[in-house]
Amino acid sequence: MIEKDTYRTIDKPSPEVIFKDRGSKFLGYAFPLRHEGQVKEYVEILKKTHHKARHWCYAWQLGVDTVQFRANDDGEPNNSAGQPIYGQILSKNLTNILIVVVRYFGGTKLGVGGLVHAYKTTAQLALEASDIITKTIDIHCKLIFEYQDMNKVMRILKENTIAIVNKKMEMHCEYEIAIRKKDAKKVKMAFAELRVVTCTEI
Repeated sequence: MIEKDTYRTIDKPSPEVIFKDRGSKFLGYAFPLRHEGQVKEYVEILKKTHHKARHWCYAWQLGVDTVQFRANDDGEPNNSAGQPIYGQILSKNLTNILIVVVRYFGGTKLGVGGLVHAYKTTAQLALEASDIITKTIDIHCKLIFEYQDMNKVMRILKENTIAIVNKKMEMHCEYEIAIRKKDAKKVKMAFAELRVVTCTEI
């Protein structure tokens, strides 16, 4: 079995999208997520921006191997808002993403079916307005080696197209590198064979 080492997400926050139904106005936003703490931050920003709105419903998903997710109806009838939004994340096979739909109530009740349609459509519009990208799952390692071995280390990094995330050059060299998950075993072996580098996962 080939281990999955890529995932689909969005590059940057989407522009605001609008869906209207019988006087109610639904505003949709999609955000890239790095960790769960950002969910609250983004929702709080939208609550301040749209303080006269009635509902701020959302769904998010994080992770690839172990997936975390949540759907929030924020006072709308059960499963009429968060779940349809989450369904759009799943239908596009996305992760590390948050979609928020802000509702201004227009005076006419839409019923559960109308709400499901409105939240689903707004989430869909937000994703259509986003740049969907494919990212690799990277494993971060710390390399420690002496200055005289730099050429050997650089050769392995170059051959495997590995990015250096961070460098510390003091008594010896310390590099933080990001290795694509499917190459991690092979690259660690290459460093082990050098015998002059310690390579530890961080």
